[in-house]
Amino acid sequence: MGLGTERGTRRVRRRRSRAALAVRAAAVLTAAVVGVTGCDAVGGDSPAPSGSASKRTEAAPVWDTSPESVAAVGDSITRGFDACTVLSDCPEVSWATGSSAKVDSLAVRLLGRAEAAEHSWNYAVTGARMADLTGQMTRAAARKPELVAVMVGANDACRATTSAMTSVADFRAQFREAMGALREKLPKAQVYVASIPDLKRLWSQGRTNPLGKQVWKLGICPSMLGDADALDAAATLRRNTVRDRVADYNEVLREVCAKDRRCRTDDGAVHAFRFGTDQLSRWDWFHPSVDGQARLAEIAYRAVTAKRP
Repeated sequence: MGLGTERGTRRVRRRRSRAALAVRAAAVLTAAVVGVTGCDAVGGDSPAPSGSASKRTEAAPVWDTSPESVAAVGDSITRGFDACTVLSDCPEVSWATGSSAKVDSLAVRLLGRAEAAEHSWNYAVTGARMADLTGQMTRAAARKPELVAVMVGANDACRATTSAMTSVADFRAQFREAMGALREKLPKAQVYVASIPDLKRLWSQGRTNPLGKQVWKLGICPSMLGDADALDAAATLRRNTVRDRVADYNEVLREVCAKDRRCRTDDGAVHAFRFGTDQLSRWDWFHPSVDGQARLAEIAYRAVTAKRP
């Protein structure tokens, strides 16, 4: 073989070697890319990776504005207490799951009347406090609702005395526990949390009615409603203490909910709503009337269906 032929042969061999290396490198790169894009790298509530994949994940909405089932938890307001008859529950007018056409509950607005009858459930209990919410959440979770509607906390402030009110620290711990119980069973259920009404405003409206004040003496929210006509410094301090505790509770609801991607509050809308005499029970002038329940349903529906970033 001549020198020129031998050099040519070596050049061919080097080109073939480089080509083979390039093929192998491309194969390794392809395998790496497939390995990353082919698996589910972002689990349910895990943070998204950086880069374009992160942008795609963040663009996908977490909140579904049209859930297909609703469970309600909470206290007497969600049970429609004193809305239909004196000192009695009336769940058919509940803002959350009621069937009454006069209210058009959250469930009816979201699901339609026929579907709401089959796919909404009310686990609220009159007199319930935040400490009771974990048990209610557990029972609600058994139905696997896509949305859980929460209104609780008024009874934590409505105690025999202001010193008996639930502490803010306990209120926070109990709400976290309740959310944890739900998340253990239903990690992807949505939660709507209504703020606690302004109890002092309810007192100021209801105290104009003699019948309502007589019912208050039966033990309805004594920390706020007791000695209803007293306007001395001690009574004012007592009512303001209750008012401030409710504000603290609402802040807890907001803070805890904000840490859960599938939880949203009403941004204080229920607390800010100016209940008038038409929105209060004609028996106790404190709990929502049928009209008041309808207003609560409107607030909830707006919050649940709002398209937020």
